[in-house]
Amino acid sequence: MRHGNKVNHLGRKTGHRKAMLQNMACSLIEHKRITTTIAKAKSLRVFVEPLLTKSKTDSTHSRRVVFSYLQSKEAVTELFREVAPKIANREGGYTRIIRTGYRLGDNAEMCMIEIVDFNELYNNNESKKTTRRSRRGGKASEGVAATTAEVVEETPAAEVVEETPVAEVVEEAPAAESTEEADTATEEEKTEE
Repeated sequence: MRHGNKVNHLGRKTGHRKAMLQNMACSLIEHKRITTTIAKAKSLRVFVEPLLTKSKTDSTHSRRVVFSYLQSKEAVTELFREVAPKIANREGGYTRIIRTGYRLGDNAEMCMIEIVDFNELYNNNESKKTTRRSRRGGKASEGVAATTAEVVEETPAAEVVEETPVAEVVEEAPAAESTEEADTATEEEKTEE
């Protein structure tokens, strides 16, 4: 029975397993994406996500704690300089596992584990901005119609008289140059009446 045995041992002794997870975490931080088996990726996620959370606070203590897990100065500097600012506003779920199929040799299920904010294909949050629309649009549209009616009523007659000569000047312009301007001028005269 496996009561309380939550750790996947991955067929390795403790020292070998820790070294393998250290190396995989360093590779993930440096390359932002690695290919491995599903079981290793799930174990790596449990190993590396607390380190990514720790990197959000850049202090000497957090750098030393992360270094004690990774044992690589290059990976620690990469984590705190490049990765941490990108994941700063994310609450959790820093990694993504994408299944890629089965390995030819032993038919092991393979996957790609990556840091979420570094994949530009999946990050289309800027283009997805949508607005919520209310079903009760009648009151809002009535308010808009009322304000436009007030604006029309407030326009003095002197302004209307000033606009009419401008429309006449446009009509006197040669018709060959711009027929569109003449059309807009006639439309303006109709709306003024």
